[in-house]
Amino acid sequence: MNALTDKNRAEALSKVPAVTLVFWIIKILATTLGETGGDTLSMTFNLGYLVSTFIFLPLLAIFILLQIRAARFHPWLYWATIIASTTAGTTIADFATRSLGIGYPGGSLLLLTLVLISLFVWYRSLGTVRVEAITSRRAELFYWITITFSQTLGTALGDWTADVPGFGYLGAAALFAGLLAIMLMLHYATAVSKVWLFWAAFILTRPLGATVGDFLDKPIDKGGLDLSRPIASLVLAVLIVGCIALLPQRAGRHPGEAA
Repeated sequence: MNALTDKNRAEALSKVPAVTLVFWIIKILATTLGETGGDTLSMTFNLGYLVSTFIFLPLLAIFILLQIRAARFHPWLYWATIIASTTAGTTIADFATRSLGIGYPGGSLLLLTLVLISLFVWYRSLGTVRVEAITSRRAELFYWITITFSQTLGTALGDWTADVPGFGYLGAAALFAGLLAIMLMLHYATAVSKVWLFWAAFILTRPLGATVGDFLDKPIDKGGLDLSRPIASLVLAVLIVGCIALLPQRAGRHPGEAA
């Protein structure tokens, strides 16, 4: 009886969604919106990477605070926080790789290091990095720090890959989609840790969204479709709203397994 009560309590406190097909669909749409939305402020509205970052970071901090203070899983709040992290990640990565001059390799290496450090500290502190185990404010803070680093990493990694001669945006998108397919195969066909496969897939969805977003809005002579960034962002936002409103989501379960 106590075990059942503890399980129900943990499920009630879980404030992140169950990892389902719906989760991945919205996540990829959100990462694509993050790219077009970030570029809208920094490039289309010509605010620059630094000013755009100063706009997005406070919004991200507010959403993370609201998410942590919430008593249960709220789909609209959760995905608003994800979108805030991916738009902030776009402008932060662009500022680091372009304005600071460390380039795509330097930016990707720096951000990958930050992601790995975040996961390491999280694991050493709580003994697990499983998203199903996020039932405390401390775990949730680690979760959002890791996500923000991963969203930023994805932008730099996507831009770096697309910049490789012969790849372009579509080639880079195909590469990351293929890597995600491999993660899916490993999930179902091997005994590789589902926890680390989740984080690998979570990170890979970001450069996939980044390259798709760049393909939509970059000039034709640079391999893009030259679509309006604001319009592309609006269409993606409408799709995300439709998915949240129409597709079922639930809080992740907490079966109490070790990482």
